[in-house]
Amino acid sequence: MNTSAGAGDPSGRPVLEELDRAQCLALIGPGGVGRVAFDDGEGPTVIPVNYVLDGESVVFRTSLEGRLHHSLATALTGAAVRIAFEVDHIDEHDRVGWSVLLRGGGYHMPDHERPQGASVEPWPGGERPVYIRLTPHEVSGRRLRRVGAGA
Repeated sequence: MNTSAGAGDPSGRPVLEELDRAQCLALIGPGGVGRVAFDDGEGPTVIPVNYVLDGESVVFRTSLEGRLHHSLATALTGAAVRIAFEVDHIDEHDRVGWSVLLRGGGYHMPDHERPQGASVEPWPGGERPVYIRLTPHEVSGRRLRRVGAGA
């Protein structure tokens, strides 16, 4: 039995569908791990982060030494830094899944803005005292599913 990536049963017709904003937010709503993309001054950078959804904004933490914190710290006071945030769920065996992308401004969160009752605990541990909020101006997503035989 071959269980390598993409070696699932290809029966059924693959359908790629666009997701609306509400569907996208529902998929990422439980929180978990996503990836933040930004320009750190040396070029595009992508880092994994643990996150929570607070309304339509994504909240995550980073370290004082982190590249994203540095990018935000060097921005104009009160200005947001353009970032993208992506979460996906892929079932390689069955060749189905979804991907959600948020793009917008990221900024340091003051203490009074931090989500109440929702903890953002980074898996790697260590000191990550900097809270960052991404307020999206664009939310998009796609889902790949199979219809027909064996679906």
